[in-house]
Amino acid sequence: MKNAILGAQMLFVAFGALVLVPLLTGLDPSVALFGAGVGTLLFQLITRRTVPIFLASSFAFIAPILYGIQTWGIASTMGGLIAAGLVYVLLGALIRLKGSGFIHKLLPPVVIGPIIMVIGLGLAPVAVNMALGKSGDGAVQLVDSSASIWISLASLLITIFISVFAKGMLKLLPIFGGIFTGYILSLGFGVVSFEAVTNAAWFAIPNFTTPEFNINAILFMIPVAIAPAIEHVGDILSISNVAGKDFLKKPGLHRTIAGDGVATIAAAMVGAPPNTTYSEVTGAVMLTKAFNPVIMTWAAIVAIILAWVGKLGALLQTIPVPVMGGIMILLFGSIAAVGLNTLIKNQVDLHKSRNLVIVGVTLVFGIGGMAFGIGEFSLQGISLCGIVAILLNLVLPNDIGENHVVDNTQIEKK
Repeated sequence: MKNAILGAQMLFVAFGALVLVPLLTGLDPSVALFGAGVGTLLFQLITRRTVPIFLASSFAFIAPILYGIQTWGIASTMGGLIAAGLVYVLLGALIRLKGSGFIHKLLPPVVIGPIIMVIGLGLAPVAVNMALGKSGDGAVQLVDSSASIWISLASLLITIFISVFAKGMLKLLPIFGGIFTGYILSLGFGVVSFEAVTNAAWFAIPNFTTPEFNINAILFMIPVAIAPAIEHVGDILSISNVAGKDFLKKPGLHRTIAGDGVATIAAAMVGAPPNTTYSEVTGAVMLTKAFNPVIMTWAAIVAIILAWVGKLGALLQTIPVPVMGGIMILLFGSIAAVGLNTLIKNQVDLHKSRNLVIVGVTLVFGIGGMAFGIGEFSLQGISLCGIVAILLNLVLPNDIGENHVVDNTQIEKK
């Protein structure tokens, strides 16, 4: 019973971020809950239930899902996400055969940094439009603009306040706090309709979607898996430090990344966002000292049960656009900052022409919307800039454009 209660608590920590992704992308939050629960259980099966971690909706795939749904529809987008999950499984097999060294050679910080920045900055206009009460593309005014700015600012400020000043378990709930505050304010402005909740049944089958396989959607999604795959390594290192065990060795990185891939495939098979390991839950594990992986099994079971509560799914979909827009401003800015920190932390020298070319071209291709197509086939956005960054890193020689000017700090060190 104690483990079940702790599991429900872990799900509560992840809940805000888990449902935010489907709400932003137009997917069903109830299906996302189901996908997260099933994905976590499959991850535990593959890793022999040794890692105390929960898997749920990945932020890295928000932009690709938005573009995919707009271009090919939900079913084909899910087919592309299944292919992205297969990339993880393939990476797991390669790590088992060759070790993890080849990943760092193929995807060094100079490649990963700008790709992560594109994921965040590419969504900036969507965040601002939604904060102003508009649809993501800015074409339709969904909520009165004067009310929207107050709602989105309140959501943003509370999310920031909790992130910076809160202590203990509350510090792990910034998105939940932002959504709750914005929702209460929205009620005051009268922009929330409960008609869908009233009409919804208590028990309802989630709105599952059967995937379709479109070669354009598949080729578009495959490169998107690059950044989350590297993020996965960081998450496993983090939970290893928290639990005092080396999960890179047992069960092994090849198992954890394959488990992530299988969880993503399972989620996409029913129409849910791709799964990824949640750092919020890692923080909760550190605070509560709840290192038993059985707790995550219970979190997954609770998520699956909640997915069938029709009124909960309907209630989540009543959250107004400006509430999500306010949180997105911080969320997507934070993602971009993580990419920038990847460059800084690994001391990527942008005085070197080689590094400057890779970062510069990747950023402009990704944020500017560069597209490359032959006939009906087209690559653009994160997928195109990911491929370009990898190719430039492989093709450009390491010693081009070395800056041999010795600056004052170097003189002082000597």
